[in-house]
Amino acid sequence: MALPSIHRPGDTMLTPRPRAFDALYEQMEQLANAAFASTQTEMPWAPAADVSETDDAYVIEAELPGLKKDEIDVSLHDRELTITGEVKERESRGLRHRKQRRTGRFEYRVYLPGDIDAERVDANLGDGVLTVTVPKTTTEKDRHIEVKG
Repeated sequence: MALPSIHRPGDTMLTPRPRAFDALYEQMEQLANAAFASTQTEMPWAPAADVSETDDAYVIEAELPGLKKDEIDVSLHDRELTITGEVKERESRGLRHRKQRRTGRFEYRVYLPGDIDAERVDANLGDGVLTVTVPKTTTEKDRHIEVKG
């Protein structure tokens, strides 16, 4: 079963959008943030992430380059996985000509469609990618029942 790809908080698309639309969505998000976000609180952005499913687990891989493990919070409520944190503004080395790397608060949410084993969730950060493995519950589907009597 394929999982929906959720790129931004509030995105309810059931299938991944074409990559060609990413720049358009990014520009629309920036315009909306500029128009509606207050100067004191900026809307969180969502890191790029892949969600896949194996026979025994859901695997979420989120790109978080430059962050340390204590700067990332991963939580699970019911079947919704949330990854949050903040990328701090780095000091500029000389005159800055272009700024494309995102800073500020980020939030990524994904709803997992099947039953999960919340006690065995594992999160690892390596090479700028956070990998969260959420095991599925193990339930016997078929079972032979002995007739007694």
